[in-house]
Amino acid sequence: MILAPDGSSVDGSASIDTVHLARHAPVWLDETVSAWATYGPALFAVLMAIGWWRARRMGATASVTALAVPFVVVVAYGVDTALKLPVREERPCQSLRVATLEACPAPSDWSFPSNHAAVAAAAAIALLFVSRRLGAVAVVAAGAMAASRIRVGVHYPHDMVAGVVVGALAALLLMSALRRRAGALTRRLTATRLRPLLTTS
Repeated sequence: MILAPDGSSVDGSASIDTVHLARHAPVWLDETVSAWATYGPALFAVLMAIGWWRARRMGATASVTALAVPFVVVVAYGVDTALKLPVREERPCQSLRVATLEACPAPSDWSFPSNHAAVAAAAAIALLFVSRRLGAVAVVAAGAMAASRIRVGVHYPHDMVAGVVVGALAALLLMSALRRRAGALTRRLTATRLRPLLTTS
């Protein structure tokens, strides 16, 4: 069942304006945005690693929370990908026929909702449970990721909004559930070979 094969009817004009704006921007800015849109997710991996490294000094429970972040991100990605299948929305670079900063993905690589936005939002919200400072950095990075994917022409604004909602909700629900059971889970894991991952003592 195809629910929204053409997302241009939702906010296609905003996508066109954004892409045209990018074409008149300085080359260095376009290259920076394009690089961030492609490789930006690596920053979230770095933030997760920093969160875990710091958490080990705070105790096993904090480490368990930090180590849960990448799992939460994987779940959010899975949920978001599953939502793409019944919708099958074409990307703006396919529907709008405009020149974009990046090569358009294959026709079967659907646009709604955005995987990049879901992953970034999930990482940001989950990291807030680990460290407010790291989480704040991740929130800003997630916003920049969403904007960059629109600017390079591979997503509509509503794709990004939906991806952010999916990722944020998944992270909030999973991390809240983990917080309620963190004590019991920590006791189980510290009794296994995983103990060195959880504490420095």
